[in-house]
Amino acid sequence: MKVSRLAAAGVLAGTTVLALSVPAFAHVSVQPEGTAAKGGYAVVDFKVPNERDNASTTKLEVTFPTDHPLASAMPEPMPGWKIEVTKAKLDKPIEMHGEKISEAVSKITWTADGKGIEPGYFEKFPVSVGQLPEDADQLVFKAVQTYSNKEVVRWIEVPQEGQDEPENPAPVLALSAAEEGHHGSSSSSDKASDSEDAEAASAKTEAAEPADSSDTTARVLGVVGIVVGVVGVAYGVLAGRRRSDA
Repeated sequence: MKVSRLAAAGVLAGTTVLALSVPAFAHVSVQPEGTAAKGGYAVVDFKVPNERDNASTTKLEVTFPTDHPLASAMPEPMPGWKIEVTKAKLDKPIEMHGEKISEAVSKITWTADGKGIEPGYFEKFPVSVGQLPEDADQLVFKAVQTYSNKEVVRWIEVPQEGQDEPENPAPVLALSAAEEGHHGSSSSSDKASDSEDAEAASAKTEAAEPADSSDTTARVLGVVGIVVGVVGVAYGVLAGRRRSDA
């Protein structure tokens, strides 16, 4: 009886773990390659698993956030996929590297021109994005996944803090704290540091030159001393022979 109860408990626990883990794996998600720091740039991967046993994923549409538009979004070329980048006019222009940007990427669409993502496989769709906002902790990218049997799954439900995860959650990119001296920004302290580094390098070079010069001089004097010593020994030997002959 005890063995049966333990076996039943083990099966129940395993089923529970599997039930909890499968949805997390099955979601279309987004993760940075490294970090996605506020105010910086990052390469993010949209991970798309194929959830069907009888159909392949043939299309992925990712909608970019409008509350925090990204002026730059460049997808990486992918064999077997046609990529289309759609841009839209911004209600309010944003400033980037001292220039005003009036449009931003609103959607990227990947359409398979081959087999797509077959059953039992997943694929990553990399995109270089930036400049990431400094006044947000996360970005929500709504995604639509289309299968070869015309089935469409909309990953567009925004997860809410304190609530259960929705059935079809939208991919959410968490942003880390801003990194010091991130791309697109500069500060007087950075410039001062660069200047100090240059001065230190110059001083090091100047200090190294006399050392090299004195080292060369010492070597020359050493060789001269050896030659003089050899000549002296030879002279002494010859003088000794002359005396013995006499």
